[in-house]
Amino acid sequence: MVWCFDIRFERGFRKFLRHIGVEYWDAIRLAGGAKCLASADEGARQFVLDQIRISMRLHGTRRVILMLHSDCGGYGGLEAFADAQAEAAHHAGELRRAAENLVAAIPGIKAEPYFVDFEGVWALE
Repeated sequence: MVWCFDIRFERGFRKFLRHIGVEYWDAIRLAGGAKCLASADEGARQFVLDQIRISMRLHGTRRVILMLHSDCGGYGGLEAFADAQAEAAHHAGELRRAAENLVAAIPGIKAEPYFVDFEGVWALE
């Protein structure tokens, strides 16, 4: 799981993981969460990809849950966007890019992108 370290969404996300049947996970938590996989910052992307590869080697990971959330300081917070819909649309694009970069770097891995806001957790189609 690639997730932000913002604790405000922790309880809801843990409940969501139980709901989708995830009992154990390796958490890669850093500011902005999946932003690092969408980013042009090659160093940050490689760091997270290396962590995912370690999880694969040690625990047989084949599925990576990518998370972005509303009001993330890594993106300038909610005030960086015109409104909540603009923020969600931006994060959807970021999640798509993160998933594409992940699958390109680690063929065969399954990327599951989700956006979390103050109303719930939303799967990216």
